[in-house]
Amino acid sequence: MQGSCFSAGFRIFVQLYCQISVVMRLSELKTGQSATILKVTGHGGFRRRIVEMGFVRGRRVEVVLNAPLKDPIDYRIMDYEVSLRRSEADLVTVLTDAEAEELLHNPTAAEPIYAEEVPVRTIDEVVTRHRQTISVALVGNPNSGKTSLFNAISGGHEHVGNYSGVTVGAKCGVRYYRGYRFEVTDLPGTYALSAYTPEEQYVRAHIAGEMPDVVINSVVASNLERNLYLTTELIDINPRMVVALNMYDELLSSGAKLDYDALGRMLGVPMVPVEARNHKGIEELLDTIIAVYEGRDDRVRHIHIHQGTVIEESLQLLNADLSMHRNELNNIFPPRYYAMKLLERDRQVEQMLAKHPRYDHWTTLRDREVRRIEEALGEEVETALTNQKYGFISGALKETYTAGQREEHTATQLIDAFVTHKLFGFPIFFLLMGLMFWCTFSLGAYPQEWIDQLVGWIGGLVDRWMPDGVLRDLLSEGIIGGVGSVIVFLPNIMILYLFISFMEDSGYLARAAFIMDRVMHRIGLHGKSFIPLVMGFGCNVPAIMACRTIESRSSRLITILITPFMSCSARLPVFILLAGAFFPAHAGLVLMGLYLFGVLMAVLTARLMRKLFYPVDETPFVMELPPYRLPTWKTTLTHMWDKCAQYLKKMGGMILIASIIIWFLSYYPRPEATNIPTENHYEQSYLGRIGKACEPVFAPLGLEWKAGVSLLSGVAAKEIIVSTIGVLYAVDETDADDGSISLKRKLVSSGDYTTASALALLVFILLYLPCIATIAAIRSELGWRWAIGALLYNTALAWAVAWVIYQLTNLFI
Repeated sequence: MQGSCFSAGFRIFVQLYCQISVVMRLSELKTGQSATILKVTGHGGFRRRIVEMGFVRGRRVEVVLNAPLKDPIDYRIMDYEVSLRRSEADLVTVLTDAEAEELLHNPTAAEPIYAEEVPVRTIDEVVTRHRQTISVALVGNPNSGKTSLFNAISGGHEHVGNYSGVTVGAKCGVRYYRGYRFEVTDLPGTYALSAYTPEEQYVRAHIAGEMPDVVINSVVASNLERNLYLTTELIDINPRMVVALNMYDELLSSGAKLDYDALGRMLGVPMVPVEARNHKGIEELLDTIIAVYEGRDDRVRHIHIHQGTVIEESLQLLNADLSMHRNELNNIFPPRYYAMKLLERDRQVEQMLAKHPRYDHWTTLRDREVRRIEEALGEEVETALTNQKYGFISGALKETYTAGQREEHTATQLIDAFVTHKLFGFPIFFLLMGLMFWCTFSLGAYPQEWIDQLVGWIGGLVDRWMPDGVLRDLLSEGIIGGVGSVIVFLPNIMILYLFISFMEDSGYLARAAFIMDRVMHRIGLHGKSFIPLVMGFGCNVPAIMACRTIESRSSRLITILITPFMSCSARLPVFILLAGAFFPAHAGLVLMGLYLFGVLMAVLTARLMRKLFYPVDETPFVMELPPYRLPTWKTTLTHMWDKCAQYLKKMGGMILIASIIIWFLSYYPRPEATNIPTENHYEQSYLGRIGKACEPVFAPLGLEWKAGVSLLSGVAAKEIIVSTIGVLYAVDETDADDGSISLKRKLVSSGDYTTASALALLVFILLYLPCIATIAAIRSELGWRWAIGALLYNTALAWAVAWVIYQLTNLFI
């Protein structure tokens, strides 16, 4: 029952997440109700057994009675009665008469599922439509082209990264093909299906909870031995499966040969060559999925991967006992799989079986057999099982695969000889980082000026053509002045994301993690921690989620907490504005200095946490270095634009609303006298009063109330600091008609800042509490205690360091 509850809960979550219509399970019918069977899920052996009992698509089934304890349930099907346990009935999808009538008489009810289909007219057509909906789970190693395959099938726009951790949750897409609706879920990249990492747990939980009709296993065709290990893990679970031999062109270009049909027949799994990036082989893949789903592919069969005489003896003992009680088990997985995972001491499987009356007997038997295996083989059971699977893969490939010259690997080794060299590696890395920041500031300045002029021109039009009044001031100062002051930095953000996207997609970012491994270890972190930290320069939220790929809990926790010190793209507009205003001759150096200073604070914080809380790292550094691939411009530009679209969406949402609120607070209450200077009015406004109340906190940093108000507004999103400054400093009526007068000049001419206070403000913005979305991401990963701790620590550190910077700058300048 515990497994059944887990299954139902996870299923509902995934269906809501993907906006898929929730269908009823046979176990949910009440006594006297009848329905039509749509699908039978669960592992292959269970499906065959229950289908043989008459539970096939299109058959009518009626609930005769429930046992006194609601388990088992007696059903009438094909004029005879049969009993099923509730956990078994939960694996049968049905369509009730009421649901069928609703679909017949209310066509809009069918639209979420059948948007491209004509309206149904009979119950048989309703059943057919449900039968023609195929739920597909996309599973594969990191770097296997899985997300490219998802995009090719569904037309989605998920980012394609060439390192672990790009996909950190289930992404859903839909494809209509040959009268079928494919509901595709792109799962996180994982190397196995153990309970070791969050990705492995998530993928296995999805297969258990959602029970997809077909699993697509994305495999790199040129790296079969490594990638097929996950395939053997899936074979143990026994879902209906198709292997997509992705990047098949790389295998052919190396001169290698693969008899994929023969290999598929050995494994009992159809194999289809595809080139996801070029959309080649996609239709053949979909045709194979349909054939497997309909039971027409003769290559499909369930095999047991032989684990060697010693292990097989123990497996058979456990499997025999588990099989005798299979009706009381969760039928999502076959008994042999439970036996194997018991031998491995898999925590999740032990929890699933813990409430069974024979659990103590199974664990006693397991412990005895584990001792016997380890004495006989001289190694741990988990290691022995892994070796057996790799041996099986090696044997299968010897019969079906002929190696080529591996030109790609030769090129990869040639490039790695330079970029990972102990002398050249770091200069190349810092050269690329410097080039990225230089281009972000220098090249981005030209389109930034054009957009600035356009915003000024639009504001001038509003001032010239609209009569004086509140509405004109709202449009000119609040909306155009506020949002316009932020949108001008879009070119800089585009350039930054272009560089990050190219490094991700080409495979260089994984090398950067490799060469930084020793440095990361010296500060108490994994080499893998480097990737989320670099991602943090784009946005802290996905960077924090990408930390899930770090196996070590302590390294994962520390990396999450120091990620906000990586200056995200939301801070970039603020830095460009203030550095360009107060340090125009050295703006690029100041910008890079701020990024490096953030890294330094992250390093010091990591060292402090490692010394005080986690003196020992639990796991070693292990990371795959994928081959270099030249990303297509379409892929890189699509990723860049997706991120920029999120930035523009924020302009029209949070920042627009914040700009209006800030304008309102700065505009009211209106002074009774018309000759009161604008500066004095702002001080007497609601916003000015808030700023004045907070001024004592910021005064030691050389900052007055306007800076304090801007910093408070940045709690929601750091871009809003620029928007707030844009509203507060839109004070000169003559400037409103001239878009060429930039906000930078207004800041300098205001006299509100000295060199020391401007530098202190920049450092404070760099270090103080992250935005609300980042705090929420930390809470999601670590809990409220660490989220609140990060908020307080970052803000206190920001104030202390900014004060020191202010004092030192005043001392030497």
